[in-house]
Amino acid sequence: MKHLVLFSMYAVLLLAAATAAMAANKPPTLLSRVGLVFAQTVAWIWGLVLSVGGLALLIHEGPWPITNGWFAIFSGLVACPFSAWLLKRYAGIKVPLSIQLVVALLISIAGRTAVVFLLHRPFLPECSGDCW
Repeated sequence: MKHLVLFSMYAVLLLAAATAAMAANKPPTLLSRVGLVFAQTVAWIWGLVLSVGGLALLIHEGPWPITNGWFAIFSGLVACPFSAWLLKRYAGIKVPLSIQLVVALLISIAGRTAVVFLLHRPFLPECSGDCW
């Protein structure tokens, strides 16, 4: 069950990135606006949950050895639309929402992969006892 939750989180993020990419290339219609709102909502939720969750992991587990906390924080910061607004406002760099979401997904997968290789844990978290 826990594997299904992790895969569905990644699938929703990828779907939001695809929706944002399609909405950006078409004239504004009701469907493209709904898709963009969906993508922005996913981006805000992903950014807030992973940033706060990553910080909690760092506080609970400590910064070393490498944990998912660092990757979760960076994935959340990349996905958050506020970081794109800051880049556009102060650096003059416009980052599409779809690129933000794909990079956030790749950072999250890189974090899981680092845990596999460095801490010798499984890629998908295992459930011990009563998880749900």
